Amino acid sequence: MKSPQVGRQSAFKAQGFRKTLELLAENVQALYLSDEIPWVVGYSGGKDSTATLQLIWTAIAALPAEKRTKVIHVISTDTLVENPIIAGWVNASLLTMQRSASDQDLPFRPNRLLPELKDRFWVNMIGRGYPAPRPKFRWCTERLKINPSNNFIRNVVDDAGEVILALGTRKAESQVRSASIDHYSKNARAGLQRHGQLDRSWVFSPIVDWSNDDVWQYLMQVKNPWGIDNKDLLGMYQGATEDGECPLVVDTSTPSCGDSRFGCYVCTMVTEDKSMRSMIANDSDKAWMLPLLQFRNQYLGNLNDRNVREFKRLNGSLMVHNDRLVHGPYTQSYRVNMLRALLETQLTVNKHLPKGIDSLELITIEELREIRRIWIEDKHEVEDLLPAVYEDTLKRPFSANSVSVVPLLRTSEIETLREISDGQTVESRLHYELLRELITTQAVSKSTHSRAKLLDELDRVLERSAFADADEALSVALSRRGMSASEDSGLGGQDMPSLFVNITLPEQNDVS
Repeated sequence: MKSPQVGRQSAFKAQGFRKTLELLAENVQALYLSDEIPWVVGYSGGKDSTATLQLIWTAIAALPAEKRTKVIHVISTDTLVENPIIAGWVNASLLTMQRSASDQDLPFRPNRLLPELKDRFWVNMIGRGYPAPRPKFRWCTERLKINPSNNFIRNVVDDAGEVILALGTRKAESQVRSASIDHYSKNARAGLQRHGQLDRSWVFSPIVDWSNDDVWQYLMQVKNPWGIDNKDLLGMYQGATEDGECPLVVDTSTPSCGDSRFGCYVCTMVTEDKSMRSMIANDSDKAWMLPLLQFRNQYLGNLNDRNVREFKRLNGSLMVHNDRLVHGPYTQSYRVNMLRALLETQLTVNKHLPKGIDSLELITIEELREIRRIWIEDKHEVEDLLPAVYEDTLKRPFSANSVSVVPLLRTSEIETLREISDGQTVESRLHYELLRELITTQAVSKSTHSRAKLLDELDRVLERSAFADADEALSVALSRRGMSASEDSGLGGQDMPSLFVNITLPEQNDVS
C-alpha cells in the first residue's frame, strides 16, 4: 500500500460534496440536451468508470421521460483473458444495467465487446507463436482492447456523424494518463475535448479533477443507481491489495486502495500479477485461481525466452540487431506444450470452482479451431497435433464442426519424413521442416489448380531454409550486410526474400 499523499487536494473542497455533485449533474444534463450526438460511456468495472457512469446515470434519470431520448451506449471490452473475478463482476454488472435501464425507462444500452477471432490472445500466442508481450513488442493492447472499442465507436460515428465519449480518466491517476488528457486539443464547447485519434469524436471526462479518495467517497456515499453494491467493488479492491487494507476514506490522511490494478491474468507488462496473488492470499475461497497464477508465471513470466523461439521471423526471414539474430515466434513444441498446460489448468480450475461459478473456459472452441487452422495451413504443421492434445487432456472428442482443415499427409508419411531427417539435431529438424513445407506447398498448388507460380514458391521455401542452424543463419545474414538488390540477384533475383539482407531494426517487429 502506498503512503497517503500529504496535502492532497479534493475536488469537493471548493463547493462541498453535495454542491459539487449537483453542479456536475447539471453539466451532464445540459450537455446531453444540447444536441443529438449519441454518447458512448467506457465501463471497465473499476472504480473510475463506475463513478463516471454512476454520475451520468443519476443525472439522466433525473430528467423528464420525454427528454431522455438520446441513446447512451455503455461499452466494456472483454479480452477473454481477464482476471476471472473481475470478468464475472463486469458481465454481471452489464446484465444488471440492461435490466435496470429497461425497468427505469432509461436510454442506456450496455455492450460487451470482444476482440475479433484473429486478434485474440491465444490465437496469436499459441497459434501464430507470438512471444509474450513485452515493452518493445506490446502486441496485445491494440488487438484485445483498443480495436474492439474503436470499431464500435467508428460505427456509431458512421451512423450519427459524431460521438461523445464519456471516460473515467483522471489527472490524479498517473503522470502518463495526465499527459494523455492534456494532449487532447481544446474545443470551444465547454467540458469537451477533441479526441486525438478518433475522428469526429469528443471526450467528456466528468471526474478528471477527482482524486482516488474523491472517487471512493462518492461511491461509498451515493447509492449505485443500476443496482450493484459499490461496497462489493470496494471489497474487490481490498482483496487485491497486498496488505489487505482498503479503509473507508474519510479524509486526506486516510490511505486509499485506489492504486490497485485489475486486468489480464496473462499480462507481462508487470513482473507479477500482484492483484491476483493478493486476492488468493486474502481470501481462501479464491485459492482456485492459483493454477492461473502458476500458469502465467511458468509460461509468460520469463521474457528471456530465446531458447524456445525460432531464430527466423514469422515469414521465414531473418532480422539482425546489433549483430545478433532477433528471435521470432515460439517453436512448435513449445506452443504444443503451452496449449496442453493451458487445458490442464482449465481442467484443474474447474474442479475447484466455488459455488456460483458453473464453469470457466480459458480458451474457446472457436479459438482452438482457428489455432488448428493456423498450424496446418499457415505453418504447414501437417502433424495436426491439436485434436490429440485436446482429447488426451480433457478426455472428450475435439469437435471440428464446419472447419475445413484437412491434413495433407498421413501419419505414416510423416513418420517417413522424420526417419529421413532423423530429428536428433537442429539441422535435422530444419531439414524435416523444409521437406514438410516443400511437400505441402506442392500439394496445395495441386489442389487449387494454381501451378503457374509453383516453382517460384518452392524457390522461396528453399531460400528461407538456406542454413543449418542459428549460427549459420546469422553468418548468412551478416555476409549480406549492405548489399544492393542487384548484388543479391545472384542468390535469387529481385524476388529474393529479406533473410539474405541484414536489417537493423528495433525488436518490436520481431515476429512479423
